Amino acid sequence: MVIVLDNAESILDPQGTNAQEMYDIVEELGQLETVCLCITSRITTIPPDCETLNIPVLLMEAARDTFRRIYKHGEQSDLVNNILERLDFHPLSITLLATIAHHNQWDTNRLAREWETRRTDVLQTEHSKSLAATIELSLTSPMFRELGPDARGLLGVVAFFPQGVDGNNIDWLFPTISNRANILDKFCILSLTYRNDGFITMLAPLRDYLCPRDPKSSPLLCATKEFYFTRLSAWVDPGIPGFEEARWIMSEDVNVEHLLDIFTSIDAESDDIWDTCASFMEHLYWYKKRLVVLGPKIEELQDDHPFKPRCLIELSRLFDSVGNQMRRKQLLTRALKLYRERGDDKQVSEILGFLSDTNRLLDLRKEGMQQAKEALEIHERRGDVAGRARCLTTLAWLLCGDGQLDAAENAASCAINLIPEKGDRFLVCQCHNVLGDIYRSKGETKKAIHQHETALKIASPFSWHHQLFYNHYSLTELFSDEGRFDDAYPHIEQAKFHVADSTYNLGRAIELQARFWYRQCRFDEAKSEALRAASVENLGAARNLEDCRELLQLIEDTIEYGELLEVVLFPVCTDSSFLTLGHWMMASVVPLISSGILSREPVTPTPHPL
Repeated sequence: MVIVLDNAESILDPQGTNAQEMYDIVEELGQLETVCLCITSRITTIPPDCETLNIPVLLMEAARDTFRRIYKHGEQSDLVNNILERLDFHPLSITLLATIAHHNQWDTNRLAREWETRRTDVLQTEHSKSLAATIELSLTSPMFRELGPDARGLLGVVAFFPQGVDGNNIDWLFPTISNRANILDKFCILSLTYRNDGFITMLAPLRDYLCPRDPKSSPLLCATKEFYFTRLSAWVDPGIPGFEEARWIMSEDVNVEHLLDIFTSIDAESDDIWDTCASFMEHLYWYKKRLVVLGPKIEELQDDHPFKPRCLIELSRLFDSVGNQMRRKQLLTRALKLYRERGDDKQVSEILGFLSDTNRLLDLRKEGMQQAKEALEIHERRGDVAGRARCLTTLAWLLCGDGQLDAAENAASCAINLIPEKGDRFLVCQCHNVLGDIYRSKGETKKAIHQHETALKIASPFSWHHQLFYNHYSLTELFSDEGRFDDAYPHIEQAKFHVADSTYNLGRAIELQARFWYRQCRFDEAKSEALRAASVENLGAARNLEDCRELLQLIEDTIEYGELLEVVLFPVCTDSSFLTLGHWMMASVVPLISSGILSREPVTPTPHPL
């Protein structure tokens, strides 16, 4: 005998009437050898002997088939596919959507318009079946009512955030709700939410229905907003204790961005909103380098807005983190103009320092030096020792790039001397970085390696991914220059590890791996890595993409012309110095052959008179 208890959540609700008696009956039926018991329920509290199967959402193709079999109008459409995807392929929502569209004989364009206007409110069929009725049925269950007055508000907060709520952060997000963990657990039991990668979230149709229509009208959501804002107000500085504590933003960034995107629209007059917006971008710069959807709103702020220049600065740093220096310069130039008009010398000097570094990366060294010197004068006038050290470090980078190596070394050394013994370790690390580059340019490889290894020791106890990446990257190049590939290999692996969430640095690391294989004549691996690097997002925002393409062309040419050169050069390359010479010859001669300056045709020697 097969017995099916369909939609059994009402009789299996532990808080319901005669719940224990119902459980006893179901458990007894389940123990009979001649009975196969099948239970369907939104509640997961079923007798322990039953095998539980979670019914997933539909796959894309199944969702399309389900919709078309009910709808029966028109062919497959991207408009419909988009709506199905936004419904998370939820079977009931798809069935309701197809039914209402079929009954009203809507074409796909009308369906898309209705969806954009009404969203899940459209999921109401003529015979009074709706998504709302199904959800409200769960909310009227005895188990849900037992959760108390905070449950509905908490459900609305979960619905508001795209990621849901991080299960690890509920103590500081909801400190006023004493039984918060229990309530969130019960939401999962009632199938109102589910757990995904540590977050408690819900399907898109439920989220759309339960999300507060006016976020400011939800006391709990407004309180949650303030807890986020308080957490973001912490000073983020890699040189001071507590830097690690702000890493929470790495998992919560999508939620915070959504929160700010909504509240900068509905509460744009609040200075607190824009102050927090700047802090959020500062957190992203250090922990999760990416751009934000808030950029256009920031640029549209009135110039006299008190937080516009700060927001422009933080936005420019995000463009720096993805390698777009030209965009960074535009934003910094606007912020500089605003602070000059306000007479804020401290901020003017800071932005001049940022601009000088940006111009260095754009190869506009003279302009960068002028800005660094102007910033240095302001810092000296204000007695800002740390500011002078930062400017001297930037000036050292510029002088190094301009070939003024002795002046660059002097500037970097002066910067280190200005920093107290227990001062800004992050800035000291940067000073050792620039000294390493200076010594490499001077051909003093041992000194260069020592400087980068010193910087690595300073950075290693911290999560300074950019510094760690840069030093491992530089040491890979230095050891490769000497043909010490066994020493270089661990550093390139660490460089790839410390790209963190920066796709720009990922591209640079892959390109470095390609050059690493190229220098060892492993041309197939080099070509594969170079092709990967050329496709990495954000690499094209700087000169690195062009460098990558040049490397790819060099690899192609080497493969084509390499046989002759290997016959001539590599039989005598028995140690690292000759091997390095051989690679240098390969890199020098192949482009000359490719460009036609040298002929690849054999030359008939002129007979010697003797």
